[in-house]
Amino acid sequence: MWLLTRCDLAFDITVPVPFVLMLRPRSGAQQWIEREEYRLTPSVPVFEFTDNYGNLCQRLIAPAGDFSLHISAEVKTADVIDLGFGVPFVEIQSLPDAVLSYLLPSRYCESDRFGQMATEITAGQLPGYDQVAAIVTWLRNNIHFRPGSSETAVSAAEVNTSRVGVCRDFAHLGIAMCRSLSIPARMVVGYLYGLEPMDLHAWFEAYVGGRWYTFDATQAELKSGYVAVGYGRDAADVAVYNQFGPPVYPTVQSVSVEHIRG
Repeated sequence: MWLLTRCDLAFDITVPVPFVLMLRPRSGAQQWIEREEYRLTPSVPVFEFTDNYGNLCQRLIAPAGDFSLHISAEVKTADVIDLGFGVPFVEIQSLPDAVLSYLLPSRYCESDRFGQMATEITAGQLPGYDQVAAIVTWLRNNIHFRPGSSETAVSAAEVNTSRVGVCRDFAHLGIAMCRSLSIPARMVVGYLYGLEPMDLHAWFEAYVGGRWYTFDATQAELKSGYVAVGYGRDAADVAVYNQFGPPVYPTVQSVSVEHIRG
């Protein structure tokens, strides 16, 4: 499936502000970036780097006044999302070095607090993919998905208490429970074709059977149309923009995903 993703952001800035952006998707096993446009108004110098998780990030100083960004990409995504029922748990000593950090508690995923809960939810399941699938089923049945219910990131423990959240919150709780079972899990932010209401989206991946698998508790079933932009331990690592100094907020934030061919 070929998709056209677009994201437009606009700010009204009072003093020059440093930004670190994470808005460029990269090609990988599940997606290929054929063409992209990255436009800043007014144009300013941009310096790109790759962070510790392989994400493409851009540094710039936004001038005072109106400042806007337009990012679009034509992306070939996988026609189907791979399922892996029966795929086994990977023992810690066999995990790649780069995966180990996704076993540990992080700012919004207090995995050290969910061992008993995750064990009860996954009782009787084969260790590995089936455990993660059981966690996703529990999330769908027990956490109420309410778009707009949290404007700022909240932790897995807070979501478990409130039993309501947005896509980011579902991912945090799923990640925390996976890690409590020694299954590496990471957060993904990006786009999803057909998402209602349309916005940037968050889901998570778990490492079983020697590879990463996609999980999304906010959707009734996994379908094609995911475009990953950033990966990290939790929301603290995958913000599409960070700004420093006096706080500024978007006056415009528009996201769209179109099916263009294939």
